[in-house]
Amino acid sequence: MVNAGDMNGSGNLMDFLDEPFPDVGTYEDFHTIDWLREKSRDTDRHRKITSKSKESIWEFIKSLLDAWSGWVVMLLIGLLAGTLAGVIDLAVDWMTDLKEGVCLSAFWYSHEQCCWTSNETTFDDRDKCPQWQKWSELLVSQSEGASAYILNYFLYIMWALCFAFLAVSLVRVFAPYACGSGIPEIKTILSGFIIRGYLGKWTLLIKTVTLVLVVSSGLSLGKEGPLVHVACCCGNFFSSLFSKYSKNEGKRREVLSAAAAAGVSVAFGAPIGGVLFSLEEVSYYFPLKTLWRSFFAALVAAFTLRSINPFGNSRLVLFYVEYHTPWYMAELFPFILLGVFGGLWGTLFIRCNIAWCRRRKTTRLGKYPVLEVIVITAITAIIAYPNPYTRRSTSELISELFNDCGALESSQLCDYINDPNMTRPVDDIPDRPAGPGVYSAMWQLALALVFKIIITIFTFGMKIPSGLFIPSMAVGAMAGRMVGIGVEQLAYHHHDWIIFRNWCRPGADCVTPGLYAMVGAAACLGGVTRMTVSLVVIMFELTGGLEYIVPLMAAAVTSKWVADAFGKEGIYEAHIHLNGYPFLDVKDEFTHRTLATDVMRPRRGEAPLSVLTQDSMTVEDVETLIKETDYNGFPVVVSKDSERLIGFAQRRELILAIKNARQRQDGVVSNSIVYFTEDPPELPPNSPHPLKLRRILNLSPFTVTDHTPMETVVDIFRKLGLRQCLVTRSGRLLGIITKKDVLRHMAQMANQDPESIMFN
Repeated sequence: MVNAGDMNGSGNLMDFLDEPFPDVGTYEDFHTIDWLREKSRDTDRHRKITSKSKESIWEFIKSLLDAWSGWVVMLLIGLLAGTLAGVIDLAVDWMTDLKEGVCLSAFWYSHEQCCWTSNETTFDDRDKCPQWQKWSELLVSQSEGASAYILNYFLYIMWALCFAFLAVSLVRVFAPYACGSGIPEIKTILSGFIIRGYLGKWTLLIKTVTLVLVVSSGLSLGKEGPLVHVACCCGNFFSSLFSKYSKNEGKRREVLSAAAAAGVSVAFGAPIGGVLFSLEEVSYYFPLKTLWRSFFAALVAAFTLRSINPFGNSRLVLFYVEYHTPWYMAELFPFILLGVFGGLWGTLFIRCNIAWCRRRKTTRLGKYPVLEVIVITAITAIIAYPNPYTRRSTSELISELFNDCGALESSQLCDYINDPNMTRPVDDIPDRPAGPGVYSAMWQLALALVFKIIITIFTFGMKIPSGLFIPSMAVGAMAGRMVGIGVEQLAYHHHDWIIFRNWCRPGADCVTPGLYAMVGAAACLGGVTRMTVSLVVIMFELTGGLEYIVPLMAAAVTSKWVADAFGKEGIYEAHIHLNGYPFLDVKDEFTHRTLATDVMRPRRGEAPLSVLTQDSMTVEDVETLIKETDYNGFPVVVSKDSERLIGFAQRRELILAIKNARQRQDGVVSNSIVYFTEDPPELPPNSPHPLKLRRILNLSPFTVTDHTPMETVVDIFRKLGLRQCLVTRSGRLLGIITKKDVLRHMAQMANQDPESIMFN
């Protein structure tokens, strides 16, 4: 922006516009920010602070506070995000167990905590203790038998319905933006779009409370995606306390990128994975400074969560594993097969889920969100209860699937037939034939897998907070564990086959089924989200399985290749397009040979472009133009005849400037001349005072010529984050290209409906 000088010949008339007036530089809801302008404003602010800091000690201290404010915001985000994640984890633990029973000694204890504190618990029956009573024991004093089972079944369903109804009601009444995962919207916001209220205080509060309710209800969803939204709400709240961030939308987005990293850090206990997730998956503009700050925010958040210790295992993660066997080259084949499965599952899930969500949007189904949540919860609870693998929380299920079978494991999955003559250390148990428990567990897992695949398609996208990371990992972990047990039994019974001969001798511990579950989980999560680098880092931080990076990488890359063969979009990009958000994906390639003149408005046969002239329009003319059009801004030209471009004026700033001028300056009336030049135009003696609006004029709008290839234009829009760019020929204005025009053109070139970019 260029500051206007003193007005020659008209005293100090309207020079108050040389000082910023309230709300100038802000944006309306559902509009895109101007990245270049925000950057330039921040540079001006920084220059001003630096020059002032040499004037006095106080100004120097203020400049230091300004420099440190970014780190303070990161510290606060990390502390609040870590605390909220810890509280959510503890509350989910307790409320999930509440569906099955209650602790008599202290009702706020979960099942595990209740039996920890009991002196009468034996190791073999560590899940049973007199202090913990199932509802049937408490109400009818029966723990076994048909009547006890039916009562427990009924109360399980009732609790689930109660939690889900409360959650959907809170979202509907208090914070409609608290539904869903939040990641598609955060990606859109970080690309420069404004959605007011999406990161507000009410959204933060309601999302935190309802997240506990929906995860506890047993629905097939996770809390990891919504935790990124919660952390970004924390980031938005703290950035509003510092003018450096609250008055600059570009700087605010740097804070939100770091907050997203803190969100993943506490969701998975993976601080480095969080930083990489923010860089690879969420952020649009990620300078080096934001990388350091994201790292710091993720560190503080992880440290806070570790201090709360919600899992009671003195670790950041629920899925910590310790495998005692290395992996072998021959195992890469089943790992790659799991990668193929993950890619196919990702494609199937995205297509089915988007089709269902589109149906929800376009039919009467969307008018009954509460009923939909209640029906899906009832179906989930009724089918989930009889199967022990779907009844428990998904996190516990994944934890059990990842576990290696040690000598002390009591899980059905570890019901192998032991050799009575075995004398080996506890950690190195050889491969053994599967017992009846393993076979029944395989059937139950197969049924649970089919159920999870189907129900997750209908659950994700309902009007409640719903994450996708944990259900995707559960699908992969179940498939992986079954493949792992299959390979293990094959190796045991056919150790003389050529592929097993070199590394799987009789009596050796050569195949770890838990590792296959881990690889399958990574493959399915990669197939759905299309993450690669951050996914592998999250997985090894999540499990502590540093030795198994290569299998994880092989599965993640394979799942991405397979899924990309059917469509380039991950689930978040698909939901962005479904909702019609104006998001220009950096990963998309534009290869068509069209020119700027093919895309610009106005087209042939359309009305000419609405423009302002530099010194020949009255206040009334400008107000009429604003009233009759809904454009976000207007090019300013020398005159309508010459059409020589001078600059660009934003609609919102024109409205504010005229409103302020009418309130604060007596001489401004409807027929006052508006001028954008340095000096006022020559006017007849009795004409009203003119209105100088040079202050709000952008004198360097981005321009391209009419023969610029669209490939270059798309690249400019992506890399500079433009709202619009003007098309000229030899300095004469021909037309304008907005971000929406670019998106419509790209949709048209991809044989999609250009009007799907409908969000206004």
